[in-house]
Amino acid sequence: MRVGSGVAEQSVIVEKVEDTDKEKKKKRRSNRRSKHNLACNSVNEARGESSDSLKSEDKPKSLTSSVSCSSSKQEGLQMALNEQTPDRASDVAFSSMPAMHINEQDGFGFDDIAVAVGGRTFSKSCPEPIAYMGSSKMCVDGFLPFHQVEGFAQRKLFTPYWPIEAVNEALKKGEAFKALFHVNAHNRLEAYCKIDGVPTDILINGVSLQNRAVEGDIVVIKVDPLGLWTKMKGSNGSSNNSAQVEDFNLVQEVDGLADNSYKGKGKVDADCEYADCGSGVLLGKAYYDEKQVTSTATYNHVNGHHQSSSDSLYMGLLPGQNEGINSVDWLTVMTSQFPLKRPTGKVVAIVEKSLRRNAIVGFLNVKQWFSNRELGRKDAKKSSAKFDHEYVTLTPTDPRFPKMIVFVRDLPDCIKKRLEDGDITIEMELLAAQIEDWTAESPFPRARVSHSFGRGGELEPQINAILYQNAIHSADFPPQVLSCLPDIPWEIPPEEYQTRKDLRDLCVFTIDPSTAYDLDDALSVEKLSNDIFRVGVHIADVSYFVLPNTAVDIEAQIRSTSVYLLQRKIQMLPSLLSEKLGSLNPGVDRLAFSMFWELNGTGDVLDRWIGRTVIRSCCNLSYKHAQDIIQGIIDVERFNTLEYPQLHGQFKWTDVTRSVKFLHEISKTLKERRFSDGAIQLETSKVVFVFDEDGVPYDSRLNERMDSNFLVEEFMLLANMTAAEVISRAFPDSALLRRHPEPNMRKLKEFEAFCRKHGLALDASSSGQFRQSLEKIQEKLKDDSVLFDILISYASKPMQLATYFCSGELKDNLNDWGHYGLAVPLYTHFTSPLRRYPDIVVHRTLTAVIEAEELYLKQIGLLKGDKEDEVSRCFTGIYFDKEAAVSPQGKEALAIAAWKHGIPSSELLVDVAAYCNERKLASIHAEDACEKLYMWVLVKKKEILLSDARVLGLGPRFMSVYIQKLAIERRIYYDEVEGLNVEWLESTSTLVLNLSGQNRLFKRGGLGNYMALGNVAWVVNPYDLSVETGDHDATCMVNGGVTFPDLEAISKSFVDPGTFPLTVRLLSTIPVALYAIGGDDGPLEIGVRLYMCSYLK
Repeated sequence: MRVGSGVAEQSVIVEKVEDTDKEKKKKRRSNRRSKHNLACNSVNEARGESSDSLKSEDKPKSLTSSVSCSSSKQEGLQMALNEQTPDRASDVAFSSMPAMHINEQDGFGFDDIAVAVGGRTFSKSCPEPIAYMGSSKMCVDGFLPFHQVEGFAQRKLFTPYWPIEAVNEALKKGEAFKALFHVNAHNRLEAYCKIDGVPTDILINGVSLQNRAVEGDIVVIKVDPLGLWTKMKGSNGSSNNSAQVEDFNLVQEVDGLADNSYKGKGKVDADCEYADCGSGVLLGKAYYDEKQVTSTATYNHVNGHHQSSSDSLYMGLLPGQNEGINSVDWLTVMTSQFPLKRPTGKVVAIVEKSLRRNAIVGFLNVKQWFSNRELGRKDAKKSSAKFDHEYVTLTPTDPRFPKMIVFVRDLPDCIKKRLEDGDITIEMELLAAQIEDWTAESPFPRARVSHSFGRGGELEPQINAILYQNAIHSADFPPQVLSCLPDIPWEIPPEEYQTRKDLRDLCVFTIDPSTAYDLDDALSVEKLSNDIFRVGVHIADVSYFVLPNTAVDIEAQIRSTSVYLLQRKIQMLPSLLSEKLGSLNPGVDRLAFSMFWELNGTGDVLDRWIGRTVIRSCCNLSYKHAQDIIQGIIDVERFNTLEYPQLHGQFKWTDVTRSVKFLHEISKTLKERRFSDGAIQLETSKVVFVFDEDGVPYDSRLNERMDSNFLVEEFMLLANMTAAEVISRAFPDSALLRRHPEPNMRKLKEFEAFCRKHGLALDASSSGQFRQSLEKIQEKLKDDSVLFDILISYASKPMQLATYFCSGELKDNLNDWGHYGLAVPLYTHFTSPLRRYPDIVVHRTLTAVIEAEELYLKQIGLLKGDKEDEVSRCFTGIYFDKEAAVSPQGKEALAIAAWKHGIPSSELLVDVAAYCNERKLASIHAEDACEKLYMWVLVKKKEILLSDARVLGLGPRFMSVYIQKLAIERRIYYDEVEGLNVEWLESTSTLVLNLSGQNRLFKRGGLGNYMALGNVAWVVNPYDLSVETGDHDATCMVNGGVTFPDLEAISKSFVDPGTFPLTVRLLSTIPVALYAIGGDDGPLEIGVRLYMCSYLK
């Protein structure tokens, strides 16, 4: 651990001061003297960069001086600030737990969270040991000697949490709010809280105001008065934040409306990196330290002085407003009237601790412990004390979490022994840990290490760490679960043929990825007349095998979803069921849940039928097979059967190809109709890895979905919408549905402004207008696919999270049921029961509706024998008979069927929906992290990867670039670089970089050295690019302290290096060099530098 590895500003320390002019003047004089005498940190500290993550970049030591510390509270918090500010390696954290993308992500200020603080902040930490609390002992590297950890603070470093009575009273009055706590992965000093009904997230700025909350906690916050709010990032003028922020645009890696599913179906749900928490809810419990609410001073970031809460309470209020000043309505009005202002606040209580506290992954830092051990032993001889308080520090791989203290006594015996034996390689291993405590007296949380995953540079330990972080249950299924399933070989019982519709003579087939084994959906089509077709969707009847409250049901509910990690699949259900008994494999009889629609040429549904069936699939097509049929590549008279799947039953390939073409034409009609109704689709090219026989990636390519993917998707959407309609009408209080709220309007307006800035017209007044605008932009940018991908990523940022919900929970808010992305009022998940637990719940509910319908019709004498097809379907047909449903017979029939099939009550279903949402998000995190892991392995294997990059954001300190080859976004910092001249032209937003021969010893703002040129650019000599390379041994070159491979691969590269002077504008294309960072020596990251050539190298 290095001194001052982070960025901090003294202004974020909240302390109680005397509110007198004399005391303020005295403090200002003291601060001026301190700033004059204090040696500034290195450039790494000033910008949050960590040289730990770039081990080979050696920098000269900074000039230093020592400083005495006067206040234990200031010292403790200052150490926390210095330690907990995020390190910067390639300037973007690339950890196994992705920071919300970015992708999915975004409803908690991703426009801000994605942007690390761009300006400079100063810390009062010093590189030399400092005296602590008047003791002769020294603070080494920001931490106390190990024998002084426990009980070292005489005062509380953090404000005690409010007692539960005060919290509930404040929530009731609207003076405090319940919110989900999210941390900026680029700058841990910034956290954001989302309050329901407020369009702008609340900034919690600084360790003190965050008050020991960590990523994922549900907290209670108190919002500052208007006068203390800071300026939005990117707004004109100076920022009141702890650092100056440059005006630049940053795109997120988001999936938009894509569902990231293994099957490639139903990619219409916007899943982001947060879940909303309601505000104003009375609490049953809260974590607090004292029974009294302490009155603390709030810091005025505008004027730079402290102000008591009572003095600042009404600061900035509108005339005539004298009560309810922190209500949601007031916050909404204020944020709309002051759109350039960012609300700020502080954490006053933690009401629910994040599960992530129990799933920390990190590296131990033991070098300091080795160096302090001898000092501790000498002190022990003098005091005859036992050293039960020896500790080491743990650095989490997730930059959103602070560094932690781990007592040596609490380490597992195997790790403790290695530590005592002086085994330094323990630093190279990924460890699992849990946060045990974080008291108000400690600047750091205390953690306990449970076990080691293995070396951080190896693939398997990293994957196991990803599963651990996201609480993915990957153990083998226990015997009691497997005992719930029938043995194989298994045949369908005869009674099922009698009670189900027999469809074995129908041409049914599956279309799935070529690597899929869990086939849970199949299709069929029949031409009834010239323009009328009967289309069938057949879904594996998993609910037949997974009965409510059985061991297999409980296990499936715990797992909730299957997780696909590229080379590894973690199934929700045992493979016996998901790949054999339940999978719709070709050539065998299978139980299914089928839906039929009679559709005309315009996509109108003329009639429908829903029921349980028996099917026999004739073949299993891959998406490539179906695409070949659509494009007419397959010649059914002469094609090689070895290249295509085996055909079963009495059907011929002409039957299959004709069906696929019919379905393709119908799907196009349904898609056009859906888009005309206002649906949108935001998706970009996806990176696909190519693996060798050992499962290690050696190449990547961008992959786009084909017409065959959209063919399947349209009918899956139709089935899901039909299921939602049926179950919500029959069981209005206990239907499991899926909703997608409208986008964040503030972010949507920002996207409109971004398009206008670049001459692109965008109308986001409705989802339909939004889609049409994007289509016109796509046509305008048909020769610039990279820029369009960037725009789609921007368009995805305002999208909110799609979530499961219980209909009874929102029965008074029907307008909140809709799905914005699909532009439909009702939606659910029905088509993937082998890999999603909510689909099983929906299957049970739909089965109950069907049986209740049959029971009701029998009760009123309309159903006799096997003639149900001649009877109007009152609950499952196109027209729902509400009178029948609310009649005594109808209610009785629905109640009996609901009890028989274990339909959860509304209260229980609310919990099921919430848990499924949490597991869905965890699976997305794990899959994204695994994708980034393989990306890191690929770059590591190549040693260096050259690529063109697009400049997304530009400013005087750094640029943000998008690398299409890997579909990632990174930053390049270039200010205060030795040998580099930076000219920023504000009026034209133009950057000019040129080599400079001037050697500068000091950086702006204080003592310290400039960053090496190699940190910014890999500069090669033009002669080396033109030299003919032979079969000589590969040698490596070192550029700026970073080892790069020999030039042979570079000379054959299709990426030309840039030249100095380099002129850069927004959306310029520049060459970059990518390389892998971390592994055995820290979190995994991908670094990026300019790729340049010069004879002055």
